[in-house]
Amino acid sequence: MRILTASDRALLVEAADLDEAMRLNLAWADVAGIDELIPAARTVLVRFDPLRISASELATVLRTTRIDAAHVPHVRDVTIPVRYDGEDLEDVSTLLGESVEAVIARHLAAEWQVAFSGFAPGFGYAVSSDPLFDVPRRSSPRTRVPAGSVALAGHFTGVYPRESPGGWQLIGHTDAAMWDIDRDPPALLSPGTSVRFERADREAVVTGSRTSETAFRLGRSAPSLNDQNDNPRSLSEERQRRDETLSSDDQNDNPRSLSDTSSATSAPRIEIVRASLQLLVQDLGRPGHAALGVSASGAADRTAVRDANRAVGNARGAGVLESVGGAVLRFHGADVAAVTGAMGEITLTDRDGVRRSIPHGVPFALADGDELQLGHPDRGLRFVIAVRGGIVAPPSLGSVSTDTLAGLGPEPLAVSDVVALGDPRTAPHAVSPQPIPRRLPASGETVELEITLGPRDDWFTEPALDALLGQDWEVTPRSDRVGIRLQGEVPLERAVAGELPSEGAVTGAIQVPPDGQPVLFLPDHPLTGGYPIIGALTDRSLDLAGQLPPGVRIRFVAATGAEPVAHSAEGTS
Repeated sequence: MRILTASDRALLVEAADLDEAMRLNLAWADVAGIDELIPAARTVLVRFDPLRISASELATVLRTTRIDAAHVPHVRDVTIPVRYDGEDLEDVSTLLGESVEAVIARHLAAEWQVAFSGFAPGFGYAVSSDPLFDVPRRSSPRTRVPAGSVALAGHFTGVYPRESPGGWQLIGHTDAAMWDIDRDPPALLSPGTSVRFERADREAVVTGSRTSETAFRLGRSAPSLNDQNDNPRSLSEERQRRDETLSSDDQNDNPRSLSDTSSATSAPRIEIVRASLQLLVQDLGRPGHAALGVSASGAADRTAVRDANRAVGNARGAGVLESVGGAVLRFHGADVAAVTGAMGEITLTDRDGVRRSIPHGVPFALADGDELQLGHPDRGLRFVIAVRGGIVAPPSLGSVSTDTLAGLGPEPLAVSDVVALGDPRTAPHAVSPQPIPRRLPASGETVELEITLGPRDDWFTEPALDALLGQDWEVTPRSDRVGIRLQGEVPLERAVAGELPSEGAVTGAIQVPPDGQPVLFLPDHPLTGGYPIIGALTDRSLDLAGQLPPGVRIRFVAATGAEPVAHSAEGTS
């Protein structure tokens, strides 16, 4: 067992193989101070609370934990129909030295079990005992892989739950819904599930939002699962049930319309007059769902969210709006609001056309019909708008945050969308008129971000480590809530060639693809990844990273006083 630093709040534990990683994950489930465990191909990422346990104390506990489980427990059986028509099927055939039909036959005959989840909600990494399946990723990942694509990479097979980028080899597709927030569990391929693939007889006949073919079959579930999982449901039944829910509950379950139009004349709400480059509903995220393949997501600048909610008297994690760039919002009903985060011109225009300037971070009164205009940020990138009573939206896994990679939470807001607000009388605190001073960078300026090295700094040459800390890295326009793409004069050179098996990643991780130009992960990053991570931001640097506009230069600084963790030790099993 090797224990590596993954950040100031996470350790990465290397296991001998996949089976040991799964058993370690089970053995550590109840260790005090652990916030979350993210198992992967040969590692377990352990996120912990440093106020409850130190890194060195946790490392000692992890090394000495007795591993009782002999294997990953069986949860249930799932059968998935597949049409073997993938774009990479012939390439896979060549790589494996088998005919196309032989590859298909062995994929159908193999007994697969989901070892762990990652990448995106509903993406299960299933492994079999058939030694044939050891397939390298594509040398150039696709920017768009269709939802339902059945794919191979390494020893794993998986099904893409939604359209996304990906570098796995595509061998077919299915109509099975990999992820359904209304299902228990939401992920069809959850860890411990045994999977069999069968050849689909025909194409599904789709009419509107419904399909006439059963997309998957659920077998007997373990007693710990709800009884509804023992009752096979077709995809059409699932969609029909959701359609009926939408019909009976008006628009409350539709993330494009976040208010009940039946009470639109009286309920407080915000109308989007002009949307920004990206206008999202956010809160402090949904931690604790790694087993489902769901990252915490949440606001890119948590400090701005807490400051804005404090100003208007909300609970610190109440829902807010996060705006990249300028926007115009019309308020219906009297209320109190505050704008924090990015700095720029903020004006309020009343129904008579009278305009006044709004100070940054200070709560201000709203009257019915007032319009708030956010100018282009002079400093920072993301405005945060809090309204007394909070933004009201249908929660996903306990949070209203929009996760742009996973597709969870409300969709990005557009012109004419309406956002519901909570009753301002229910806010738990008094309005706080004192803003908290904060200076954010402008394009062209240089900021320092504190990092810890690891867990894969040993995959890079000494000159690469010197370049990481010794040169400036420019924030490029190819950045979003998933990650910031950086550009440096000297690319980071690797000392270790080959592919790294997928392993967990934290927000703030600095992942290095083959071109040597790093990507700094933000809240909507993949839960797991296959490129080596050379370091990670400390927790206190994360919010500043969420406010970096293109053109800002970053200078990474090694964290001082970081607690050392032994890199290797004998484990028990």
